[in-house]
Amino acid sequence: MSTSAVPSVLFVCVHNAGRSQMGAAFLTHLAGDRVQVRSAGSAPADAVNAAVVEAMAEVGIDISAETPKVLTVEAVQSSDVVITMGCGDACPYFPGKRYLDWKLADPAGQGVAAVRPIRDEIEHRIRGLLTELGIETAA
Repeated sequence: MSTSAVPSVLFVCVHNAGRSQMGAAFLTHLAGDRVQVRSAGSAPADAVNAAVVEAMAEVGIDISAETPKVLTVEAVQSSDVVITMGCGDACPYFPGKRYLDWKLADPAGQGVAAVRPIRDEIEHRIRGLLTELGIETAA
């Protein structure tokens, strides 16, 4: 971890339009300002997946204003934990960082019914991550 009192977590997937957006939104929702949260994609889409926005709204989290962001070396370097979700070899590796590779179905092209179980699995994993980091949930 960094010397900062606030850990930094970066979520990465290919398009930054689904899984990484949900991960970042859940972590922000559950940890508040106790964790610095970023998300990015190796090949960002033009917009966040509409079914993902709808699925997150169902659990009271509004990500409708989010936009996919490009993955940068700086984002990885300044993060304590890097969580990849299907970005393959596109994610740069730096010694000393904690990397987690979460194998999750890709919500691209799926309807909201298919996105719900992915959303719920991401929430479950975020809660586990917070426990590992010693951070109580805000919600």
